Amino acid sequence: MNKFDRQSSSADIQTLPDDIAEELSRLPSEVISVDDAPSITPPAPLSQDEVRTIVISLMLTMFLAALDQTIVATALPTIGRQFQDVSNLSWVITAYLLASTAVAPVFGTLSDIYGRRAMIITSLSLFVAGSVLCAIAPNMPMLILARGLQGLGGGGIMPVVQTVISDVVSPRERGQYQAYFSSVWMVGGILGPVIGGVFAEHLHWSMIFWINLPLAAAAIVMLLPKMKKIPVFHRKRKVDWLGGILLMASAVVFMLVLTWGGTHYPWLSPTVLAMVGGAVALAVSFVWHARRAEEPFLPLKLLTGSVAPFALTAGGCGLGAITGLTVQLPLYYEQVYHLSASEAGLALIPLAAVSTIGAAVAGRTMARAKHYKRVAIIGTSWAALCGLGLTLTTLPLWGLLMLMATFALGLGTTFPVCVVSLQNSVARPQVGTITGAMNFFRSLMSSFTVAAFAAILLIALGIDVPLAGEHHAAGSVAIPTEDMRHAFRYVFGAATALMTIAALCLIAMEERPLAGPSAKQPVEMAE
Repeated sequence: MNKFDRQSSSADIQTLPDDIAEELSRLPSEVISVDDAPSITPPAPLSQDEVRTIVISLMLTMFLAALDQTIVATALPTIGRQFQDVSNLSWVITAYLLASTAVAPVFGTLSDIYGRRAMIITSLSLFVAGSVLCAIAPNMPMLILARGLQGLGGGGIMPVVQTVISDVVSPRERGQYQAYFSSVWMVGGILGPVIGGVFAEHLHWSMIFWINLPLAAAAIVMLLPKMKKIPVFHRKRKVDWLGGILLMASAVVFMLVLTWGGTHYPWLSPTVLAMVGGAVALAVSFVWHARRAEEPFLPLKLLTGSVAPFALTAGGCGLGAITGLTVQLPLYYEQVYHLSASEAGLALIPLAAVSTIGAAVAGRTMARAKHYKRVAIIGTSWAALCGLGLTLTTLPLWGLLMLMATFALGLGTTFPVCVVSLQNSVARPQVGTITGAMNFFRSLMSSFTVAAFAAILLIALGIDVPLAGEHHAAGSVAIPTEDMRHAFRYVFGAATALMTIAALCLIAMEERPLAGPSAKQPVEMAE
């Protein structure tokens, strides 16, 4: 296959539209091929109103996925009582997480093959079908299966939405829009438990699934008519189904290890060790197959180079740190500061809300600054210093919340910089693939961090402790306050280490020019 290089292709690049020519000229030759090049026919430009409509509909679509991550948790006791099955309640959450994590790279890659419109319709259809089946489920096994189906759709929504944004917004402007979606995710995460509790207590638990239908219908009605005008960058090719199956299987087994290890089975039990071996074997098989396939499902070369490995690691560390702390901090608030379960939930708002402010700051900086990664380097370094403060000091509640907020402010800067840098490092027909891979690795990192933080507490305290969704039972665990403070210093230390790694990765990551309006040119926002 003939490759573009920076010298021999200069004449060809000049024949392309300005924004595409700029993008191709700065990409490394090993990433771009003639077959991968975008069409030289420039699409009709989207108006600001059309971009605004697309963004709003995508935000609504993203809200669906964000809401369903948390809305079910507070309704679980009610569901367990109705079905008289409490032992399998955790699978209502686990089935969704397993399915959504496994299919993220699948939908990303398929959007590069069959197009964004087909994949957004498919993911929303699966999500709605799963929601209906969840609402009418007659027993717990059917509810768990339906949640798995819903997870297949939910796992496809996020990478496809982020890919569509990359099609309609230039890389320089894209960071600002990524900040909008971070705020949507935050709002969904905060409102989910509240809405789920209200529906379960005052209406019926099935309403947490029925509510998805009008929201999904509104998103489709707004989005689909405008998608006809979105530039087309996908390229039809043969689908490497074997590679996709190996990748999904390894992810599912690894997620089960993280879910069951230390809870259902001891970490060193034969069952967990066998599952670890199976996950490693499947992953090695995927790599072996990908290196030999003519067009692999996930080209390994996309994960190498001077951008992808560093952006993936930094983004994964950022999301892992905030997820792990969000899961474990309620226990800390309840045991050390004697907050109620609802007060502990409210105390998480500074961590979630301020991180979106950090993302917004980074997004706006990317639209104007030439050296756009500096804001994330400063942010992650600041977060590491705040984490060190949390590790070494004992603070009153107000001081802890303020320091946690400043920690989140720095942490939030990683997300838009890492997402845009990744998408900016590949050719347009591969944006969906790299975006799906990013969401896949972030989900794995989040699950790994939650399990690691729980293991740290277990080792430090010497006893089992209640985890996410079980903090209401914390009062039954006799843990002295000072012991809990001491144990959580290791958790804060682990979060500090993650942010230090993120900062080092951002320093090492190549900073490639972003196509789009000049840094001195004001960027029109879809306010």
